[in-house]
Amino acid sequence: MTKSFGAMSVAQLSILIQSATVDPVDVTEAVLQGIESYPDQAIFTVLLGQRAREEAKASSKRLREGRSRGMLDGIPIAWKDLFDIQGRATTAGSRILAEGHVAQTDATVVTALQQAGMVSIGCTNMSEFAFSGLGINPHYGTPRNPRGADVARVPGGSSSGAGVAVAAGLVPAAIGTDTGGSVRIPAAFNGIVGYKATRGRYPMDGVFPLAKSLDSLGPLCRTVQDAVWIDAAMRGLTAPAVKHLPIKGLEVVIPDNVVFDGAEAGVVAAFETSVEWLAAAGASISRIKIPAFDEILALMARYGAMVTAEAFALHRERLAGVAAAEMDRRVVMRTRLGERTTLADYLAILEAREQMIADVERLVGDSFIAFPSVAHVAPPLSPLEDSDDIFVETNGKTLRNTMLGNFLDWCGVSIPCGTGDADMPVGLLLSARANRDESLLGVALSAEAVIRGDFV
Repeated sequence: MTKSFGAMSVAQLSILIQSATVDPVDVTEAVLQGIESYPDQAIFTVLLGQRAREEAKASSKRLREGRSRGMLDGIPIAWKDLFDIQGRATTAGSRILAEGHVAQTDATVVTALQQAGMVSIGCTNMSEFAFSGLGINPHYGTPRNPRGADVARVPGGSSSGAGVAVAAGLVPAAIGTDTGGSVRIPAAFNGIVGYKATRGRYPMDGVFPLAKSLDSLGPLCRTVQDAVWIDAAMRGLTAPAVKHLPIKGLEVVIPDNVVFDGAEAGVVAAFETSVEWLAAAGASISRIKIPAFDEILALMARYGAMVTAEAFALHRERLAGVAAAEMDRRVVMRTRLGERTTLADYLAILEAREQMIADVERLVGDSFIAFPSVAHVAPPLSPLEDSDDIFVETNGKTLRNTMLGNFLDWCGVSIPCGTGDADMPVGLLLSARANRDESLLGVALSAEAVIRGDFV
């Protein structure tokens, strides 16, 4: 093999497994060994060696007997450490929960992918309680961005370990959560695909929350096709219903307000090049102002962020007790800001959100929205660890573009579209209004090669 199993796409590895060229048991052993020998040991919080080997053996037996469960049978998968895994405590990236309640059952989506034949390899590191877009974790270590060749750079968060595990070639795919960008940011920073589904597309049973009004799930993987297959399995389907949709005539809206503010020249150049290629392939590109973007920022400045208010409500007892001293100081600092948002403020946010969603749907209709996933490439890690002020400023910049989609209840796919400063990856975020996931994925299937420049 010229490429390790973990460095393959789901589709590539599936062909080998389904054709009996390789056995799921050998794949699993190789993946586990690759993780154990990888220099950065902050990517996973735990490896599920015994479970993975049992699931691989069961997959191997099914395949030998001609009872394959489909294209995902025998494929390794990693889980962000806020999905319940039976028999262990779900840490959510915190030491506080490490010795806490042991899950009696798997999270519903974990069960769904197990039923599709996927092999759960381990649980990946993350920002504590999923409350940062940078991926720094002082308890379990911070995974290093494998694309950073000059200095240690952040992985993006909060699904930091999930993004790095895929980008480093350790697993073909991982599942993360996205409340303000936590799938799409690490995907963009690490040069992989990240799909944030519409909130509510998958069951949330057994998933540790951050802000239930914004929380969503999605896979981090190598291709849109991989995301399509995993999405179907997470919903209990035996085969995906998503089909390639034509690029010719595709209507794409590019906002000219907020999302390019302070953007790095390299990010803009990579994004605009991909837009030119989409236009050459027949897409109709229009540039408009989306007033709701400015309104969202003004609403946050007036009342505080919705995610912060809900996070404070979730953690207020921890913050009032001794547990706060054991938490990441930056998480504590940010979460406590939510105490300033009164009930009246929160209700005002909900009312405004509902109106903004309706306004944007009237404005963009069925068009797809495109802009850079993040306006900058993955920044160096050291300054962010040394200075809380730099951390807060950079975290806000990192989350700005993606959080707009969460607030407006969009679905979105971050697709690699080239490189910016220091040859670091740039992501193009293609989004659609709520519950247009099939159309979004269908367009992304066709547009991926164009956006990546694979045809050049």
